[in-house]
Amino acid sequence: MKIATILADVRDGNRLKPEDAVQLLHARGRDALAVYATADAVREEKVGDIVTFVRNYNIHVTNMCKNLCGFCGFGRRAIDQDAYIFTPEQIKAQLTAAKNRQVTEVCLLSGVHPEYNLDDYLELLHICREVLPDVNIHAFSPDEINWAATQSKVSHRDVLIAMRDAGLTSMQGTAAEILVDSVRSVICPSKVSSQQWEDVIRTAHGEGIRSSATIMHGTVETAKDRVTHLEILRRIQDDTGGFTEMVHLPFIHQHTPLHTKGIVPFGLTASEDLLMTAVSRLFLDNFDHIQISPPKLGAKMAQVALCAGADDLSGTMYQDAVTEDAGGVAWCMEPEEMEYIVHDLGRTLKERTTLYEIIA
Repeated sequence: MKIATILADVRDGNRLKPEDAVQLLHARGRDALAVYATADAVREEKVGDIVTFVRNYNIHVTNMCKNLCGFCGFGRRAIDQDAYIFTPEQIKAQLTAAKNRQVTEVCLLSGVHPEYNLDDYLELLHICREVLPDVNIHAFSPDEINWAATQSKVSHRDVLIAMRDAGLTSMQGTAAEILVDSVRSVICPSKVSSQQWEDVIRTAHGEGIRSSATIMHGTVETAKDRVTHLEILRRIQDDTGGFTEMVHLPFIHQHTPLHTKGIVPFGLTASEDLLMTAVSRLFLDNFDHIQISPPKLGAKMAQVALCAGADDLSGTMYQDAVTEDAGGVAWCMEPEEMEYIVHDLGRTLKERTTLYEIIA
């Protein structure tokens, strides 16, 4: 089927078929421009001309990790010279810095510590609530939930209820990468399987814990694998409505094992990034928000992605060691710079909460 026919079918209100989504991901030249434009039109119909961001702060509690994934430059073994874990006092100092910046969200982004159990994760939540009693705590991937359950010999539901009662407000939809097990066996063999990831997410949504959805694209997966991933997310959202947004995490390759071993010789092209954003907007018709990551894309590419279906610039973050250690730029976008690129597009920047409530 021609690209124009597929796009016209979507504009007529029909749900994008997986095989057609694969074809859109292969679009090039003017066909690719048409995909971007259609996604931008769908974005405008769904959320208007508002571009959002959250005032948040990342805390990387530890870089020790049981997984040591091929796409990651952040994780370390406990015996590595540059391995670290923050003390409670160091965590409180960072939380105080976050408080001084008047954030509405704190993200705990860390390695999956090989010795952590449920009690350790609950202690982190208690520390956060002690310093920031009213801020949204956005934390823990399905892999961390599964690890806490395994270590403490309880169910996923028990872990999630305990975390919710200790102050967890929303959950990270990370550790998804590509939800195809043949891909996961290459890039993240120590993480949860695709089905385990889905089981944890569905359980969280069932307990009233909303989460983001993510895709980490650009390693060894095919266009069909990417669409399979989107199919899983769309099906979950049909059933639970628990995803707050779709988050794009393009693979940063320079300092990762996948690159240094020659498995992934090059990073993503601009076209691949933009088509993934646009096709996500068109395929995920039950998602309102498509989020991009300025530290991973850069300011200029982030601005272009806002014309290809995206409507959210993530957050202030203030630090992103995960991207930096993989070879990205140690840079996070301040609201003033967000305003600059958004105004240039003729759109309006608005601060939001984690759950996409607009802050006046």
